[in-house]
Amino acid sequence: MISVPDKVTLDGLEQKWSAIWEEREIYRFDDSVPAEAIYSIDTPPPTVSGSLHIGHVFSYTHADIIARYQRMQGHEVFYPVGWDDNGVPTERRVQNYFSVRCDPSLQYEPDLVPDSSAKELRPVSRANFIELCEQLTQLDEQVYEMLWRRVGLSVDWSLTYTTVGSRSRKVSQAAFLSLLAKGEIYQNSSPTLWDVDFQTAVAQAELEDRPVAGKYHRVRFQVAGGGQVEIETSRPELLPACVGLVVHPDDTRYQSLVGQRVLTPLFGVPVRVIAHPLADPEKGTGAAMVCTFGDLTDVTWWREGQLPLRVIMGRDGRLLDGIVFGSDQFPSEDPERANALYGELARRRSVAARERVTELLLESGDLLGTPTNVQHAVKFYEKGDRPLEVVASRQWFLRLLSHRAAFIARGEELDWLPPHMRVRYENWVRGLNADWNLSRQRFFGIPIPVWYPIDAAGEIDYDRPILPAMEDLPIDPHSQTPHGFQESQRNQPGGFAADPDVMDTWATSSLSPQLAGGWLENPERFAKVFPMDLRPQGQEIIRTWLFYTIVRSELGFGALPFKRALISGFVLDPDRKKMSKSKGNVVTPLPLVERFGSDALRYWAAGGRPGVDTAADEGQMKIGRRLAIKIANATKFVLGTLARTESPPEMVAPHPLDLSFLAVLDEALNEATVRLEQNDYTGALETIERCFWEFCDDYLELVKVRAYGDPTEVELPLVTLSEAGRASALATLRIANELLLRALAPYQPFVTEEAWSWSHDESIHRNAWPQPGEGLRRLTADSSAVQGEAAVDIFRAAQEVLTEVRKIKSEHKVSPKTPVEQVVIRDTGDRLRSLGAALGDLAAAGVVRSIALQEEGSVPAIEVLMDPEVG
Repeated sequence: MISVPDKVTLDGLEQKWSAIWEEREIYRFDDSVPAEAIYSIDTPPPTVSGSLHIGHVFSYTHADIIARYQRMQGHEVFYPVGWDDNGVPTERRVQNYFSVRCDPSLQYEPDLVPDSSAKELRPVSRANFIELCEQLTQLDEQVYEMLWRRVGLSVDWSLTYTTVGSRSRKVSQAAFLSLLAKGEIYQNSSPTLWDVDFQTAVAQAELEDRPVAGKYHRVRFQVAGGGQVEIETSRPELLPACVGLVVHPDDTRYQSLVGQRVLTPLFGVPVRVIAHPLADPEKGTGAAMVCTFGDLTDVTWWREGQLPLRVIMGRDGRLLDGIVFGSDQFPSEDPERANALYGELARRRSVAARERVTELLLESGDLLGTPTNVQHAVKFYEKGDRPLEVVASRQWFLRLLSHRAAFIARGEELDWLPPHMRVRYENWVRGLNADWNLSRQRFFGIPIPVWYPIDAAGEIDYDRPILPAMEDLPIDPHSQTPHGFQESQRNQPGGFAADPDVMDTWATSSLSPQLAGGWLENPERFAKVFPMDLRPQGQEIIRTWLFYTIVRSELGFGALPFKRALISGFVLDPDRKKMSKSKGNVVTPLPLVERFGSDALRYWAAGGRPGVDTAADEGQMKIGRRLAIKIANATKFVLGTLARTESPPEMVAPHPLDLSFLAVLDEALNEATVRLEQNDYTGALETIERCFWEFCDDYLELVKVRAYGDPTEVELPLVTLSEAGRASALATLRIANELLLRALAPYQPFVTEEAWSWSHDESIHRNAWPQPGEGLRRLTADSSAVQGEAAVDIFRAAQEVLTEVRKIKSEHKVSPKTPVEQVVIRDTGDRLRSLGAALGDLAAAGVVRSIALQEEGSVPAIEVLMDPEVG
């Protein structure tokens, strides 16, 4: 039954079909199928912290094209979607949205109503703060889901997961306890990179080097036995934390000083001169100050030089109160003076303390010359605004350094697309200098499932953690008690204390295959979908999401988590600059969907090859919209032509031109299939689209008269109409249109579903991908007889002549319907014989009165002779 609308429009297709797909469960995953019939995709859970940008649509579309293709190839596609709720971005958004901040010391308020317009942040309890986080993320998730449905992601919404919630807590905590039991997770109090604004530790993967303007201060140290040593430092405020000087072992200027003691200026603390190969003889004076801690190099010098620990920087970014010079930890030649000077620095932030120390050094004569301006790289938390400090704190770590060889081997085993992205992964693994800091000093996240006993003196015993049983998970140690304890014993001598921290957000996101696949709640399904077939993601999270997922899978399951990694390029703004919120050049997708339609936006995204940066080009979106409109109009023409007769004529034998075009189409679809099997969605689209336009611009025009069966307005002797020829044309139009619709369906799902529905009841997206030779088999019982170059040549030869006729008419500035007196074609005998079968269609399409074929040489030539009055 054919039912074609009077007017073709793209308006409203997204809302119409997304609702129908959900109602009919078109993309619902069937758990009952065997593992070999499943294609599984590990999709990235985007951070729910405001709004999605066009880069999300870009990379998610790539995955969706592959998912749709695999589904049409007969696979049951496991394609969930997740939301990354926890972490710093969510907490920052909640603070800004509700004007609140978390104060764990406060009691829960059952009926809390925040004032979002308040200028000052209102302190609220931990429980209230988490409730607000959950409330806002649920709203954001609804917005995200609406956009994903609008752009046509063919995910199974019943499989949606979040990185905060009962299921994710259970999976994350079970994986934590499992690796803890294996000895792969450990706790340690050590120097840790710390963000003073977010008040949390930061892992190596979250670091970002940024250029910062500073000054080098040349400072004089007195040698205990006489003489002096000059050093240069950009952080003189850390002089109270100085524990040594370091020089290069081969620097002859200082070899006699190695092992000697010098006195720090202002504070008179004796420190030792050590030698270390990381000291740079070419930097500054060649001698450097070691503090605990200015940066990670200080940590290395401190640890390997076995130097004392003198921490003066607090977690709030201010110099600590209570530092006493003259004590065992802070010895001094003049403690009274040292304490007086430090009293001027305590509770100051770094910059203010730096300014005051500079003044004091100038007054004491220990500042030599004028500080010189310098631009140097400083480590920041990727989401932070101020340089990181290094503070001593107790944290949980997962072992990385001892497994680097295994991680490299897994990277070699993985199929990378594009292949050069593996180098980025390997460089990251080889550059690791610390284990993974798993714990974060935040509130909204997965609680670390640990309690600690408190002894009779009220001291927490961190060396004997109390662990829950696996069957008790998930747990919140802040609201639940360990077995054998009562709530009244919380934080009391002889009682227990909850671990105060939550896990790094990547500690949960790195378990996305386990979360989505049902590791704990559906082990039968998990065994079928794990390892996943595909991991699509951006290149900027190779060092985090991809690496950490491999880490968790290797250490927890002894396998790769996925077989192939599809890495997207960056999306650039129209000026080809990388988008970022700080630059204000981020493009949001919804206005583009409103203007061009989702199919057009998907078309633009499909043009971005793996690993290649792509500009947000509205010109390509306009081309995509034009393609969608043409798909609808071409289908309307084909179905309208078919509907002109109630009983289609009987086809005695297929027309050679029809067989030839189906052979051309078969070649294109076979090439597209090969490309899509390699996840080359861009190359496949280029091939399909090229053939689609040949169908619309050339084949339709060539067979239009034969398909209509109506005599031409101009007498054309070569044009003879027959019922058999018409039947062949009508059948070919239907076959070719359906094959092209199915091939374009993964790219433009809305318009292809709409066009398909005009003549079919079932969804195009549950139909089969075009199979080799399918069109030819549908037109003739013996497809082998029309395979090969000879079959293709008929259409190609006719196409070439028609193109030349159009060109000449265009040059003469006449209507395409203007008759041509004669076309003379000179070519080889074989090509002329191929063309002979299409002369009637060619004459009808070009309005040609006569065509002369002349066998002449091997170089083809076409001469178009217009009516003398026209010429």
